[in-house]
Amino acid sequence: MTTGPDRPRRRGRPSRAEADSGPGTQERIRLAAREEFAERGYDKTSVRGVAKAAGVDPALVHHYFGSKDELFAAAVETSIEPALLVPAILGQGPDGVGERLARYFLGVWENPVTRAPMLAVIRSALTHEAAAKVLRNLVLRKLLERVAADLKVPDPTFRAELAASHMIGIAMLRYVVQVEPLASADPEQIVAMVAPTLQRYLTEA
Repeated sequence: MTTGPDRPRRRGRPSRAEADSGPGTQERIRLAAREEFAERGYDKTSVRGVAKAAGVDPALVHHYFGSKDELFAAAVETSIEPALLVPAILGQGPDGVGERLARYFLGVWENPVTRAPMLAVIRSALTHEAAAKVLRNLVLRKLLERVAADLKVPDPTFRAELAASHMIGIAMLRYVVQVEPLASADPEQIVAMVAPTLQRYLTEA
């Protein structure tokens, strides 16, 4: 039996050092999950695979994020960051909110790093209720409904859904189906065309 400092480390539950490694480890797991889901899709990604990519024990992933669905939601949220986005959209008041929202949303899709997990969530949402729930919660509940509610317009949920349908439809045609000429259009041209519609959805009484 091997003893002393050269004894192999036992597998199983994470060590106390791993479990206490704090937010840095959480962020590493989250980023590894974003890459795994983006590359493999929802079906083929596993908690064990994410743990391996992050260099941690699978028990640590469950400790921080719970289920695979919760891990998926956390991974996708790193692309949009609604906690930062909502104040940025609303901070300058209702004027121009449609343009700010359109520019930020397209910016997420134009960045290859954040585009990949968004592609994963939209593709997965078409066939998996768990992924559809993540999309609804992220785009509607955490982003657009908060924006519409803060602007104090009638029927904020309905307005948020209209805005979401517009932006997700553009994402589907431009980045997933790649319909021309939309797929090759300049992002600023799209912002200019879409912003007035989003503004009307979110601000007009």
